[in-house]
Amino acid sequence: MYHLLKKDGLAKRGRLETVHGVIETPVFMNVGTIAAIKGAVSTDDLRQIGTQVELSNTYHLHVRPGDEIVKQLGGLHKFMNWDRPILTDSGGFQVFSLAKLRKIKEEGVYFNSHVDGRKIFMGPEQSMQIQSNLASTIAMAFDECPSSVATREYMENSVARTTRWLARCKAEMQRLNSLEDTINKNQLLFGINQGGIYDDIRIEHAKQISELDLDGYAVGGLAVGETHEEMYRILESVVPYLPSDKPTYLMGVGTPANILEAVERGVDFFDCVYPSRNGRHGHVYTNHGKMNLFNKKYELDERPIEEGCQCPACRSYTRAYIRHLLKAGEMLGMRLCVLHNLYFYNHMMEEIRQAIEEGRYQSYKKAKLAGFEQKEA
Repeated sequence: MYHLLKKDGLAKRGRLETVHGVIETPVFMNVGTIAAIKGAVSTDDLRQIGTQVELSNTYHLHVRPGDEIVKQLGGLHKFMNWDRPILTDSGGFQVFSLAKLRKIKEEGVYFNSHVDGRKIFMGPEQSMQIQSNLASTIAMAFDECPSSVATREYMENSVARTTRWLARCKAEMQRLNSLEDTINKNQLLFGINQGGIYDDIRIEHAKQISELDLDGYAVGGLAVGETHEEMYRILESVVPYLPSDKPTYLMGVGTPANILEAVERGVDFFDCVYPSRNGRHGHVYTNHGKMNLFNKKYELDERPIEEGCQCPACRSYTRAYIRHLLKAGEMLGMRLCVLHNLYFYNHMMEEIRQAIEEGRYQSYKKAKLAGFEQKEA
């Protein structure tokens, strides 16, 4: 059940109650594709840095270790020792981004595994079955994520098929949730809006999927090549046509600035690999812009990554030490940078929630963006 607690302009402050606990929104979901955050980050770490939701990937876990194995081991929560909500994305994006050989048919997609080349078929029912085996809190509908430069004709046909697939996802999820051996019989289903950068296709699709009365709605197929301005324009067009009394999720986005802009346009769920991926390469986020800790100027710098930050890295270590670890190829350096970045994102979402509650989101956003534009410290 989603409760809209406060609005500040279009910015939403909400609360989603789930079988695995409450999600305070806006929220950033920390991405653990194969049931682990890349960078040697444990679930104990996630709790310490204020993570509300962990996100794992249906396709990758189906390929290995196999969703049936995860089910036998008690589901994803038990498997990875995580007692808070988990969202699983449907595998649709990976099918289209990783599979070099694929055939899209009405029943689903035939493709080859990127790991060992074996033939795999995935359609709406298979995606729901895999996600039910994983027993995540929130399952994403199986959709096609078309290229941002697809023609209007291709986009219209693709979106129509995604709508038909969504109805099949809903029916299959209802069936699975009623079975005796299903681990999470309260699994939620979020639908996905597609349509590339065609405003009218997006709006029509939003109207159609809203009628299905799902647990939440995502805007997919953005941050895949279009400009930031195009992404913001699409959000301004489509979000008003998605139910305001349900969570709105912008998939795979993004930078701190992207998140601030999208919150202003009514989005309250986010995920992105940026904080962990950038952290593994020594790039860390701060309130005064992004820093590259490989830079020589940090060689003798005894300050933490960011003064006042309460993350595990900043509480205990200096820029000079973390730079040394990174230069030496020591995994601890990578781990500390990832922990800092995830803490930074999670803490920023806390600030966003407070700013909306207090009716000062505009001034908060303006000050935060101005800080990001400063030079490296």
